[in-house]
Amino acid sequence: MGVCEWMGNEIGTQGEFRRQKNNFITPFGNGKGELPIEAGRYRLLWAPVCPWAHRSVIVRSLLGLENIISLGTADPVRPDIERSDWAFTLDENEEDPVLKVKYISDVYFNADSGYKGRYTVPVMVDIKSNKAVNNDYFNLTKDLETAWKPFHKENAPNLYPSGLRQDLDKLNDIVFHEINNAVYKAGFARSSEAYEKAYDIVFARLDILENELENKRFLFGNYITESDIRLYVTLVRFDVAYYNGFKVNRNRICDYKNLWGYARDLYQTEGFGNTTDFVAIKKHYHLCCVNDNRYKILPKGPDTSIWNKHHDRAYLSSDPQNKFLIEK
Repeated sequence: MGVCEWMGNEIGTQGEFRRQKNNFITPFGNGKGELPIEAGRYRLLWAPVCPWAHRSVIVRSLLGLENIISLGTADPVRPDIERSDWAFTLDENEEDPVLKVKYISDVYFNADSGYKGRYTVPVMVDIKSNKAVNNDYFNLTKDLETAWKPFHKENAPNLYPSGLRQDLDKLNDIVFHEINNAVYKAGFARSSEAYEKAYDIVFARLDILENELENKRFLFGNYITESDIRLYVTLVRFDVAYYNGFKVNRNRICDYKNLWGYARDLYQTEGFGNTTDFVAIKKHYHLCCVNDNRYKILPKGPDTSIWNKHHDRAYLSSDPQNKFLIEK
């Protein structure tokens, strides 16, 4: 199923893409009405192609939550069915081995039999009920960094320092609107005006970031934060998927000096590169996310081995041996 068949109700009157709101946004925590924090109770469903899901998996890895929150992985290629869905065709019997469901839509319908939106990832599922309980991709990583702190590994990185949270939230909002979601607004636009507006926004912000990263290793200086993770998931997909598939083709990330070194610095960090699946990303975006690939030809390039080339960015940090601020 091509993109046009499943996102028609997310297109505005001027041909602009308007991303749907999330339905399951109850936060995790110990307060009244919040989702209880409990080891082994939840399963995080993702597809390696999705930037929103990828950042949750990166944070899960960095904080050492792999044995606390289990992970279910959907096929990067959408199933050939009438609805836009994600399938567990990579698993035995083509079903998630823990939840015993064949499609991600199953956990949405378990939670709301009248659910009408897209079935998005990431989604946290309560294993006890097999119901989707949280698909709030914008805030999920912050929940993992704060509410789930009792389960963080020893010496876990502090990705969301209390003294920086206001600044982090401000930059996260910019990165979302002008990078993360803007590439989709370009790729899913139904008018030249909407496409060109999004295109200009993307490259205006990339140009700003290129200049800002001239003299600092990461977005907030010496250490990786929540904001770096949010930017990384778009940068790592840019050249292999968005540049051609979404027509944001003024520059590739590898054409920038500072952004390219910065992106490689992150990629070569445990939790980033080892959770990045270029093959899955290419399959999804080129085989089932754009409409004009009728013969299902998967691009052979670009060469992704260049992500392992030395980044030469450590000199920008006063603490070059440590990329993370450790929690105290």
